[in-house]
Amino acid sequence: DAAQGLLTLFVRHTSASLTIQENADPAVLEDLMTAFDRFAPRNAGYRHSSEGPDDMPSHIKSMITSTSLTIPVANGEALLGTWQAVYLIEHRDRPRSRTLVLHYQGTCA
Repeated sequence: DAAQGLLTLFVRHTSASLTIQENADPAVLEDLMTAFDRFAPRNAGYRHSSEGPDDMPSHIKSMITSTSLTIPVANGEALLGTWQAVYLIEHRDRPRSRTLVLHYQGTCA
């Protein structure tokens, strides 16, 4: 069991990302997705569209968030804030199978 250290999470995809965000009000996540869509609209005339109209916007959204997170661990628990949770954000229109890599560095109980 993890005791004290760092947990790194990494998503092995270019059209999905990770974030730490509020977990109390679902409207926060809905508003964030709306903001993503405004920032990287589907109809912006992208050259790269080999996997469909959501292809390039998903890469842009992934780039402005993150594919990895590092979270401190103490007493066997992730030290997230009271309202925080880790989210895997799918930027494509349809759900996909995603692979997460977790790496823990620290002491064990």
